[in-house]
Amino acid sequence: MTSPTWLPDLAGFAGPKYLALGHCLREAVRAGDLPEGTRLPPVRDLAWRIGITPGTVARAYQIATQEGLLQTAVGRGTFVATANPRRGPTQPLMSEPPEAGVAGAVAVDLRSPQLPDVGQGAAIGAVMTAIATRIGPDFLDYPYLRRDRPLREALVGWLDDCRIGPVDADDIVLTNGGQNGLTIILQCCLWGDRPQIFAEELAYPGFRHAARLNRAEVVAVAIDDQGMRADALDAACRRHGGRIVCITTEAQNPTTVRMTPERRAEIVAVARAHDLQIIEDDCYSVRDGRTQALRALAPERTWHVTSLSKSIAAGLRFGTVVCPTGRGEAGRLTAQHNQFGIARPVTDIILGLMQSGEAARLRERVQAVFARRLALAVSAFAGRDLAWQEGLSFVWLRLPQGWRASTYARRAAEAGVLIRSADEYALVDGHAPNAVRIALAAGIDEARFVAALDSLARLLDNPPGDLCV
Repeated sequence: MTSPTWLPDLAGFAGPKYLALGHCLREAVRAGDLPEGTRLPPVRDLAWRIGITPGTVARAYQIATQEGLLQTAVGRGTFVATANPRRGPTQPLMSEPPEAGVAGAVAVDLRSPQLPDVGQGAAIGAVMTAIATRIGPDFLDYPYLRRDRPLREALVGWLDDCRIGPVDADDIVLTNGGQNGLTIILQCCLWGDRPQIFAEELAYPGFRHAARLNRAEVVAVAIDDQGMRADALDAACRRHGGRIVCITTEAQNPTTVRMTPERRAEIVAVARAHDLQIIEDDCYSVRDGRTQALRALAPERTWHVTSLSKSIAAGLRFGTVVCPTGRGEAGRLTAQHNQFGIARPVTDIILGLMQSGEAARLRERVQAVFARRLALAVSAFAGRDLAWQEGLSFVWLRLPQGWRASTYARRAAEAGVLIRSADEYALVDGHAPNAVRIALAAGIDEARFVAALDSLARLLDNPPGDLCV
């Protein structure tokens, strides 16, 4: 069943059009104007009929899908969900690699940072060869909690330059990457039917997916050029009574902002006043140790998350959580209940890389390549409103007048370059500026990377003249 006659009326709604359209969708479903199973109009058709951009419609559909109001079927379209919609994930967390187009060309993918090949395969292979010579009956057993202690001890040294305060092996939980770390923390800290948690109004999408898995509602908190606003967090706590706040202090994703020491102290004061647990997402940390992390300022309530995905190899799926003081055992038990433990071959590989010093050497080589790619990006967008940070693997481009983020991203894709619009990072009640995140794809040939940047820069000079409001 389709609904060719449904036409939402956005008049009278202040604020972004995608929120107005989302409201109309909810009201139409509740009133029965859009019964269960109804197929919604295609994005471009509805955009044309009501005079807004396709990107605005797509974002409203995406948010409604995340809420469980709608569901999608590949190749068939978007439908009103059944009365008992599937509560689990509704869309992939990662973007699939681009396929060849009609002319056989593959788009340059600048949606997520790609690590350069600086010898990781050879280093990992050498460790695996050494491991193979000593595999014994202990590989037949489960990865009991005490068996990973040597790796946790090695990680204490690895984390030493993060300025996270005193840490020992008992504070550390091993995880299958940073995303798994987020899920474990939420499982440790959340209770109640529909707990509320806070995040930056522009935030890593994986956090809201982890929250959804844990039946939690994410509340957007305003940010500025210093990161999350402490006064906005305080107001949100008074209004919603949440239990957890997730913050990126060193390299805010996607804006690249680094939180000042003064703002960190203010955030900690609010968290203590409202007894909030803090998740400090440090997966993109530039690791220069200039400023104390929240874990050092509030060790009694901060869960510090990091991984090797942005520094050595994402395929290893290895990360760590540094728990609040005295909570390490609870964190490791939660991880064990979640997955029994990290696979023995993985922990042995990571331990071998760290004990040999190869992990640190690989990280330095990766950072050197990203530094080169960053310099190329800054040069390509010279004179533009570009935010970046030394050591970071993405930049944040604020678009000139005449462009909307969703339109720019679509035109870039048509030109063979994939990037992420600010819309993809905005929470349901958050604000999405006219900006895009451009990742430093160090896994592709430098010439193709430079050509993609040049294409994006040229596109800025030719805004469309038919943007709808």
